[in-house]
Amino acid sequence: MGKKKASKDRHAGATPAIAALDAAGVVYETVTYEHDDRSDLGFGMEAAEKLGEDPAHLLKTLLVGEGGEAKEVGVCVLPADHRLDLKAAAHALGMKKVALIEPAAAERITGYVVGGISPLGQKKHLPTVVDASVEGAEHVLVSGGRRGMSVRVAPADLVAVTGGSLAPVTV
Repeated sequence: MGKKKASKDRHAGATPAIAALDAAGVVYETVTYEHDDRSDLGFGMEAAEKLGEDPAHLLKTLLVGEGGEAKEVGVCVLPADHRLDLKAAAHALGMKKVALIEPAAAERITGYVVGGISPLGQKKHLPTVVDASVEGAEHVLVSGGRRGMSVRVAPADLVAVTGGSLAPVTV
């Protein structure tokens, strides 16, 4: 993985996720693939397949909320081939009980479109938890802020840049 440096020329159209990584000065690599709107794999599994990555290291970003109006919102980052354990997510985020946030609300909250929601560079800093299963991995991939674009980064750097924590949040 080569270190990407922030520069106006290199990242003239950079997403907020790329800008966050550049600002933090971490090592990452941008990888892209051609997203297929007709794919029924789901965004994470499609990315894993097209990039030839282990789905356990290709992470999806899900938003969860507490309360009927989702007054409190948190971010859960977990392997594309796993399901979120809502009870474990609530515990890890310090909330009583959580439910998944509707896609349209997730887009408004993060500033990204579904399928391109990154845990990095969101409109507002939200409590974030990364599934502990990736702690020992050399790298993981998360959305780079657009459909068809991912970033490869060390799990510890992902946690640091999001200001998050590691905890088991999958079924």
